[in-house]
Amino acid sequence: MTVLDDRTATTVGPRRQDRRRTELAGYLKACRARVTPEEVGLPPGLRRRTPGLRREEVAQLSGVGVTWYTWLEQGRPINASEQVLAAVARTLRLDDTEREHLFRLAGVSASPSSRPEPPVLDPSTQAILDALAPLPAAVSNTRFDVLMYNRSYESLFGTNRNVTPSGRFNSIWCTLLMPPCCNPFLNRAEALPRMVAVLRAAYGKHVGEPVWEQHMQGLSAKSELFRDLWARQEVAPPETSLRVFRHPQVGVLRLNASYLTLPGVPETYVVVYLPEGAGDRERIEELAALPPGGWLNSCHS
Repeated sequence: MTVLDDRTATTVGPRRQDRRRTELAGYLKACRARVTPEEVGLPPGLRRRTPGLRREEVAQLSGVGVTWYTWLEQGRPINASEQVLAAVARTLRLDDTEREHLFRLAGVSASPSSRPEPPVLDPSTQAILDALAPLPAAVSNTRFDVLMYNRSYESLFGTNRNVTPSGRFNSIWCTLLMPPCCNPFLNRAEALPRMVAVLRAAYGKHVGEPVWEQHMQGLSAKSELFRDLWARQEVAPPETSLRVFRHPQVGVLRLNASYLTLPGVPETYVVVYLPEGAGDRERIEELAALPPGGWLNSCHS
């Protein structure tokens, strides 16, 4: 456990606020660039140096001053009310997840994080995961750290190698960094942008927190693809999505990743992989019968 002295403690709050404002500035710019003038009833204009709306257009449509909005987008330390942020969110055509992300970055609805690291899971959770077999199932937090899993999940991914610098098995880290020879994802191009968007939505609640910042810095340092996806400033909720896997003994599996929340354990969920067709169900049965471990255990990050 790290003990902060008084001098260190007085700087943590301001530093976190600075980081949050920087994140807010980048997010607003990206959202503004994604909205075309035509979408909000404005003429396209002939001399637009950048795509999307201008700052003054966002301010006008939101009913706020141009200077105030400019300062907000520059990450200056100004106060923003819920009503004003809601108007900006409507102008930028944000959905519920994107709107919540904006509010949290602005410090309006963000709540302090005082939860333990890692979350405490009830021992019965493992029994539930085991009972879901042959379906692969695991418990993850919003950073995509895998906290518990059943034998089918282990056979699919191979989970006795911790690959992050902090010693955690992390599904987004593995998806990004495992070499092609032993990466199970066949539809990474479709799955990864959504995974990163879900990660960014969760990150908005933890900007400036050391564990999260180290995680993001590690991903950015290791993966150019992650840096490109992160720069899109997209946010999304966890939703059922198709994942296509390959396994050298079982073959190709088309599985739908579905998410269930855990009561009493915030920001933690159960992910269960459901077969898309009859052939996929048969291959899941074969997968569950394999010895524990899996073929990815020989791969290096």
